[in-house]
Amino acid sequence: MQKSFDVIVIGSGPGGEGASIRLAKAGKSVAVVEEHSLVGGGCTHWGTIPSKALIQVVRQYSAFRRNRLFDRMLHHMTISAANLLEMVEDVVARQVREREGFYVRNNIEVIQGRARFVAPKILEIDDGAGTLDTLTAEHFVVSTGSHPFRPDDVDFTHPRIIDSDTILQLEELPETLTVYGAGVIGSEYASAFRNLGVRVNLVNTRGRLLEYLDDEISNALSYHMADEQGILIRHNEEHERVETSDDAVTLHLASGKKIKSDLLLWANGRSGNSQDLGLENIGVTPDHRGNIPVNDAYQIPNQPHIYAVGDIIGFPNLASAAFDQGRFAGIHIAEGRCDEHLVRFIPTGIYTSPEISCIGLTEQELTEQQIPYEVGRAFFRNLARGQISDCQAGMLKLLFHSDTLELLGIHCFGNHAAEILHIGQAIMSQPAPNNRITYFFNTTFNYPTMAEAYRVAAFNGYNRL
Repeated sequence: MQKSFDVIVIGSGPGGEGASIRLAKAGKSVAVVEEHSLVGGGCTHWGTIPSKALIQVVRQYSAFRRNRLFDRMLHHMTISAANLLEMVEDVVARQVREREGFYVRNNIEVIQGRARFVAPKILEIDDGAGTLDTLTAEHFVVSTGSHPFRPDDVDFTHPRIIDSDTILQLEELPETLTVYGAGVIGSEYASAFRNLGVRVNLVNTRGRLLEYLDDEISNALSYHMADEQGILIRHNEEHERVETSDDAVTLHLASGKKIKSDLLLWANGRSGNSQDLGLENIGVTPDHRGNIPVNDAYQIPNQPHIYAVGDIIGFPNLASAAFDQGRFAGIHIAEGRCDEHLVRFIPTGIYTSPEISCIGLTEQELTEQQIPYEVGRAFFRNLARGQISDCQAGMLKLLFHSDTLELLGIHCFGNHAAEILHIGQAIMSQPAPNNRITYFFNTTFNYPTMAEAYRVAAFNGYNRL
């Protein structure tokens, strides 16, 4: 069977979804090819959605345990891997139904199978049951995502070695867990499992946690994970080899240390899903991480009718950015140009406990760039809402220009940080002079709320001038 479309999108994650819906609304005939039996891509089935659903359940459980009233009720209760996964699967199923509805309402044909280029405008689709179909189109959008990086010397077939794709297949919770890699994924899972009562070792290949964060925020995270939660963090370490047995796994480090635990979660990097796409048939070579090079319009330079978006092109590796990239590619295909681009500063949300979110420049970056700035802080423990909700760990930190008062960076650490950040983002993105901290002086916030932190932080910083 051979079918033709105006555009074929490979992958139904955020990038593919953004591209296909934008193109369908522009009147193009669109097909989405998805290897998995359900739409949503890695974001919905293995990454963002299931991990954040698990983290939310763990947070609720942990909050109950910290409450003296509920702790008595929960004292004899235990939470199992099955309990956790049931909740996760329910959220994933609801997300899949939502995403399926998007394609149906926009008359986008979803084709299940693995896509492979056999020529610049021809795809071969393998349905996994021995049937090969051919699809043709004038344009293509590759949005195949990424997968956890797996070094050749680590046996991922062993049941005691897992990664972020397989961690949600656990049949029982371990007593001890070693996480190798202290990036966003490693830090989030280390925090979640510790809140379940699992003893956690976090091995960081760098000098401090999440080095791209503002120093003060990174240090606060280290303190809470190590001193408050009891996670054993080891910095500046590299793995030498992994030793497995029936009842344990031992991580041997180059420094000579040996860490024995029930499970090893490998969370050290990701690679683009570019294998077996037939890229060699169209003269495209991915980089060493499997990422596809593109230009500013997300076109593959030597095949400008083929676009690539999302994790498959590397940085910033965020679901939110992938959706926008897909939408921009769709506009470019439909209209021949696109004046929209990713915002200069993309917000970051890290769902550790406590949560972290930030946008803009850090103190170290401002110092390096010799930009005069001042700092305003609001500590959650001093806010009425923080005291009422017993969410007293954390703060909002505003960085602003000493002369113009323009917002330069927003860094939030604590409960609901990723939600709180967007208030400041909306102001920071305004053209001058509407992007100054003075906005928060003259705004009446609901009281008591966590949003009030902006007024407190703004006055705190302004009073330093």
